[in-house]
This record gives sequence, structure tokens and C-alpha cells, in this order.
Amino acid sequence: MTQDIKEILLTQEQIRAKVKELAKTICEEYAGKDPIFVGVLKGVVIFFADMVREIDIPCQIDFMWISSYGSGSDSSGKMDVKRDVSADLKGRHVVILEDIFDTGNSLEFTYKHLLSKEPASLKICTLLDKPERRNPAVTVQPDYVGFVIPNEFVVGYGLDYDEHYRNLPYVGVLKPEVYSK
Repeated sequence: MTQDIKEILLTQEQIRAKVKELAKTICEEYAGKDPIFVGVLKGVVIFFADMVREIDIPCQIDFMWISSYGSGSDSSGKMDVKRDVSADLKGRHVVILEDIFDTGNSLEFTYKHLLSKEPASLKICTLLDKPERRNPAVTVQPDYVGFVIPNEFVVGYGLDYDEHYRNLPYVGVLKPEVYSK
């Protein structure tokens, strides 16, 4: 797999330090509020696990699975809730954990979907923000951002290309010849 990586954008150490920093900020803001962290599968699973292990306040976790990508590098544009949250979010403080804020289409869909469940508050924490790819029609913005990255196709640390590379311990730029076959 490493032969398909053009460059390592974020090392394990950089990611680990940023996760600790984000968790500390969120813990300070949500102390005494018993938040629910909602992970958007599948890409968030590694970031989610690392984040919740750093959370040192009472909290709950839940997941949803929103599908917007087919087998390739571009979003299909169609949103599909493959798995919804199981917790009752009404009146609860909810933090969406997301791996990457790219076009913003799926995150906006997720945000509106969860907002319809009447939480007391709803915020977004994303590990990666790729503003150059943002759909101008998207109105949601993340409240917590780990790293702003360039418009490159990235994999690793949960991010995939065609369901591969998620297990790389870093975020790397995939060589264009890999995804343009």
C-alpha cells in the first residue's frame, strides 16, 4: 500500500497531538453536559476511537452511516442513511465527529438530519477540512477542525479509496495514477 502514497501529509505523531488538543477543548466546553458523540461511518472509525479515548468527561457514543460515495474518487451526490443513530437526541448535547469535511454535502445532510431530532445543541468536529473542494451551496461549518489540508486525494487513518488504505496509520496523498485507472 505504501507504494501507492505520493507523500505523507500528516504523521501519526501530528494526528495524535491534534486529537489530544481537540479532545481537551471539547471536554472543557462540555463539562457537566453528558454529550453524545456521533460518528459518521465508515471513515471516522479510527479518529472516533482515538477521540473518545481522550474524552475524560461522562459521555455517550453512537454511530450513523451515510453513504455518498460510490466506488471511486468523486461523490455521487446522492445521500443515503444506511444506519441511523439509536439514541434519543432530543434535548441532548450532540457532537458529530467526522473524518473529512470535503464538498460538505454529506456533512450538511447529516447535520440537518440530526438537527431534526431536536438536540439541545449540535456541533461538528472534523479531523480534516478541505475548503478548496467545498460546494458553495453548503452552509454548515465545523466548530472544531484538526487540520486544513490542500485539495489532494488523501487516504489513511480511516480514509479510503475504494474501501482500501483505511488502515494506514497516517494521512497520505494517494498517487493520481492509482485512482485514475
